[in-house]
Order: sequence, then C-alpha cells, then structure tokens
Amino acid sequence: MMQIRRGALPIAIAVLLTGSVGYADGYSTRFSNFTPLGSSAGPTSYEGKPITFGNPDFQQVTIASVNGQRDDNEATSTDWDMQTVNETGPQRGRFLFTVFESGTSGVQRHDLLTGETDTIWKVLPGGTASRFDPATWTPWGTVITGEENWGCGGGNACGRLFELKNPLTAPAIYEPVDATSNDGAELVHQNIIPRTSQEGLQFDKAGNLYFIDELNGGCLYKYTPAAPFVAVLFGRADYFGAGQSFVLRVGDGNTPNATGAYEWVPLTDRRGAPLPGAITITDFSGAVSLDGRATPDLPAFKCTDYQRPEDAQIQNSRGRDYLYVTTTTTNEVYRLDLQANRISVFVNRNTIDLATGLAVGSGLASPDNLALDNDGNLYIVEDRGGGVDDDIWFAKDLNGDGDLLDAGEGIGRWASNGTLGSEFTGLYFDPFNGDRAWVNIQHPASDNDRTIEITIPGAGRGRDHDDDHDHGGSRW
Repeated sequence: MMQIRRGALPIAIAVLLTGSVGYADGYSTRFSNFTPLGSSAGPTSYEGKPITFGNPDFQQVTIASVNGQRDDNEATSTDWDMQTVNETGPQRGRFLFTVFESGTSGVQRHDLLTGETDTIWKVLPGGTASRFDPATWTPWGTVITGEENWGCGGGNACGRLFELKNPLTAPAIYEPVDATSNDGAELVHQNIIPRTSQEGLQFDKAGNLYFIDELNGGCLYKYTPAAPFVAVLFGRADYFGAGQSFVLRVGDGNTPNATGAYEWVPLTDRRGAPLPGAITITDFSGAVSLDGRATPDLPAFKCTDYQRPEDAQIQNSRGRDYLYVTTTTTNEVYRLDLQANRISVFVNRNTIDLATGLAVGSGLASPDNLALDNDGNLYIVEDRGGGVDDDIWFAKDLNGDGDLLDAGEGIGRWASNGTLGSEFTGLYFDPFNGDRAWVNIQHPASDNDRTIEITIPGAGRGRDHDDDHDHGGSRW
C-alpha cells in the first residue's frame, strides 16, 4: 500500500506504508518503534531537552527559541504554534515555518541549512491580526494560516484566513517593529473563506480545502475552488479567486457529535457569494464576509455540531482520502472517509492503552494537534500541562481499517513534555526525511518558547546547539 503524505497532492512524495507497527526498547529505524510510556514523565530539570520518549534513543535538540531571537534583535513573539516546511518547489524541504498564536501574531521561517531563524511577518503596533494557529504549505507554493481568535478590533469577528504569497523571499524583520516592517511580505486576507476560529487547514488530493471552527458546537467545512486544480498548480488560476464553501451535516444536523453518513451543505454559490439567507459580517476594515459560525445555526444551513474541533490531518491510503479531526472537549478523534461520506469515532476514552491493555480513560485528555509520520501513522498531541501530564500518543491501527478495535490495536504514550507551564504543539514529520520531526514547546512558564528537532539515531543530525541561539542549526 502506498502512503502519500499531507493531502495526497499529485506533487507530494509517496512513501511506503508498512503493514504493521512494532516496538523496540533500543535502537530504532522508525518513529513507530518505541515502548509505550506507562505514565507522564513529570517536570524536566533542563528545558533545552524537555521530552521523555518511549524510545530513549530518540534524540532531541533545540534549534530555535524566543530568547535566542531576542538576543539577536530579531522581531519575534511567544506562543509558537503549528509548523510546516516548504513541501514543493526547487528548494523544497529547506525551510521550516512556524506561526505565533499570541496577540502579536506573526510568521517565522527557520532555514534548516544555515540555522538562521527570521520573523518574516508580524502584526504591527495597533494592528488587528490576532492569534495565528494553523500553518499549512499550499500545493502552489505559499503558506496559509488563520486567526483562532474570534473577537478583535472592537468586538467584530476575526477568524480570517491569510495567505503569505512569498514565504521564501520575505525579508527578516528586526526590532523595533514599525509601520514599514512588513513591506516585503505579501500577506493577503483571502476573504472568500468564511470566518471561523481557524484551525486544521488541510488539502485533499483533489484540491479541496478543509477547515474547522474551534468552538463547543463548532462545525467542519470544505472549500472547493472554481478553477480546475491542475490550472492552480501550474499558475494559470487563482485558488482563492472563486469557489464554493460547504458545511458538514449528519442526518438533519440536530444531533451533536453524530456519526454515520454525512452530506456537504452549500453555504455559498460556486463563485463564493453567500447564498440567500446566509449571515454576513462587516468587520473593522469594511470587509464583508460570510459568518461561518452563525450561518450554520440556521435551519437551511444547519451543520452537525462537534465539541471544540481543533486540528485536522489528511491521510491517503490505498488511493482513498481520510480526514482525522480532534475534538478537545469530548476527548475524541473522528475519522472522515471523504469518498464514502461517512464519519466515525477513531479514538476516545474507551480506546485501549497499549501500555496497560485497559481502556485509556482519563489518561487521554484534551487531544489537540494531529500529525502523520512517513509511514502513515497518526500521532495525537494533547493540550495539557507540561511537566504534569502533557503527552503525545501514537495510534496503532494494524490493519488500516479506520478503527482501533482489533487485537493488538490502541494508542500508546509516545512522548511526554517536561517543561512546566507549557504544552506540546505543532508536531510535524519531515516529509523528505523519515528520520526527522519537529515539535514546539509553547507558552512555558519561562516564556522561552522553543522548537525541538527530533531525530532517530544514526541520521547524523543530532548536533547540540546553544539552547537560546539557533545559529549553526540542523543540516538539510
């Protein structure tokens, strides 16, 4: 079976998906080789290497940090969140992009060849962009992100989706940030996408974009461009120039957290204009947008409510696309079969803990981010207290049937975060190197957010760094 990562795009790299997952106490050649931790690790004494792994041979090193950026007079911010590399183009795989979820939002670019880390866009003093959460590389070579924040600018909704059109060439920004600091960056609000608390931006192989509304009672959405996707890929059409948005409904939409057959209910016409009866927002800048939160509460557009959906991840298996979505409040992961139009529960508190053979129960709480390794295995990242119970779980689906109900299947605690006051976020596996991944340590008590590079022994990239300086970083 072939596994095509991150949206199964025609230009993505295909990797071989193994039929089973094993565990080993020592040297491993895959991230799936580990012994599940029986409990969270507790606080670390050293924030530079804060992770306890189920395989103690996995290596970790800080490649960027807030303190390192400030020492070099680089513009930065706190609350480092989701990550992506440039997945296409002639320099593909060289740059790692991170967004800031703080009120002073921004986009950061780390050069994996030189170790340089630069902020390349940052909200200006008095600006309104707030709390960037997702970071996704587009198939045509840009970065998209969005505002998790719903209320800003005098109470008008935020929830915008932004596209950074020149992520590779936007210049570095230094302190002090002023009115001209962002002049070299082409960050565009793509107003055709409905306003929601934006998270979980994912493309399927046909070019549809999926996104969510992070809310108790939030919906799941799809955007389909009007232009043929191949025309977008070859630069002959604008993906966001025109297109139709939909919301997911199971049955009549009145049963929260429903599973089974679903349909995509249109919110706009094929060009992107709100359908009659839909609710719009006029924001502080005068932009008129579809209200993606209020409109699906109307009977004509009723969605199925889920409880604080957060991240999403596309998996392609045997030529079919599956979308996984976390719901933080109900401690679940859902799986959408995008060809069969069916949604099911993939993980919940009844799922077996591979360390004990019993239901995981409260051991799993507040699942937030998702990630896929190069073998197609799913990882679930919790939004909990670092140094207490903040963990990353590995989902072991031996036969790839979309449930964890068969013998030997379940979830295992893959890693535990020891940095007090923080949480794991932005776990991302290098699509060009199966021996490497990255994760962010967000909002620690020390205020020194950092990016940790994770490698497998023998890969030759585990060189130590000065903990608060990112120069001389990992090799690309």
